[in-house]
Amino acid sequence: MKKIHITNGRIIDPANHIDQTGSLYIADGKILSVLNPIADFSADISIDATNNIVCPGFIDLSVRLRDPGQTHKGTLQSETIAAASAGVTGLCLPPDTQPVIDTQAVTELINDKAEKANYSQVYPIAALTYQLAGKELSSMATLKQAGCVAVSNANAPLANLLVLRRAMEYASSHNLLVILHPEEHSLNNNGCTHEGFFSTRYGLPGIPEASESIAVAQYLELARLTGCRLHFSQISCKAAVIKIQQAKKYGINITADVAIHQLHLTENDIEPFNSSYHVIPPFRTTKDLQKLREGLANGTINAICSDHQPHDLDAKLGAFPETEPGIASVETLLPLMLCLVEDNTITLSQGIACLSQNPASILGINSGALTPGFNADVCIFNAALSWAVNQQNWKSAGLNTPYWGEVFKGRVTHTLQSGKIIYTLE
Repeated sequence: MKKIHITNGRIIDPANHIDQTGSLYIADGKILSVLNPIADFSADISIDATNNIVCPGFIDLSVRLRDPGQTHKGTLQSETIAAASAGVTGLCLPPDTQPVIDTQAVTELINDKAEKANYSQVYPIAALTYQLAGKELSSMATLKQAGCVAVSNANAPLANLLVLRRAMEYASSHNLLVILHPEEHSLNNNGCTHEGFFSTRYGLPGIPEASESIAVAQYLELARLTGCRLHFSQISCKAAVIKIQQAKKYGINITADVAIHQLHLTENDIEPFNSSYHVIPPFRTTKDLQKLREGLANGTINAICSDHQPHDLDAKLGAFPETEPGIASVETLLPLMLCLVEDNTITLSQGIACLSQNPASILGINSGALTPGFNADVCIFNAALSWAVNQQNWKSAGLNTPYWGEVFKGRVTHTLQSGKIIYTLE
């Protein structure tokens, strides 16, 4: 492994309370030293990070790679390149691949594909139930041994709350994190947008806020009953934030994340007939957005994810309700986080922590920090560098983003994964 010396960068490492200009030393794929000079250190590669920020590599809690099974939308190769260009050095793959991640063989297939794509830190999330059918529990213990970091039923419904209770008990007995997307499917009415002004004006089936808040309340009660480690994925409404905040005060072992676009867009931003705004959970009201931002700032919401979902053109053609939900969003993760800093919603250190230290803590992995001895997962970015979201700059196979054509500030210049440079800005 090559020795790397990163010089003159503003090093921000929230986990170790560092915010200081200096050097970072890397050897054998590990962090060797931060700020403290090492005598006779002979670097094979030197990176001058003047005017740039050096921080832990980002860990994204939800990235659809579309591989295996939907390679017409994207491949593990294309989407990990997109992730690397965004400073993401580790990512969680939800279980709704084709085939579903419910066997050791599928987990090993994904790990093998990741190695061949030169992106070793793909963290598979195991299916909570076989085939995500919501009835029969998967072999969680075997899947954990195969390398799965958590269990989830993705966006698929469960047959009933008894199945979820048994799943939580099983997961708890093996110290497995349960990741749930809070949604009461019986209330959704095949909705495609928030039940409110926009849905009423355009005659679209709406998804009420209660669909999420009722599910949160149910899951919290089961988490209290079973004692499992529970993580809420991609919350979107004010009522959910309030319930999670109250539960944390009572000591229930829970964490939560929010998709980056939910912190910037509301139903008022949706362009009629533009399916790039079709997401689940849907964009909600200004009050919901404000509460999400407040929850992020006060720690009720622990992490930010991209909820990256690349689609082919056909998936986004047609009437709004007929299109597939999701945004290709990993490449706008950093600049949109920096917009929150610019708006004084959070500090830069908080933003970096929500993308690195906190996701690592949620998953229980030794990452997300520039601690000596940890893998050298490093992101170097220029917060002032402008770039346009266009065909020349875009890496993902999915072009489905509402930000197409917009100009952002904040660009990754280098991404290092386990001491290997996996992306350099050309």
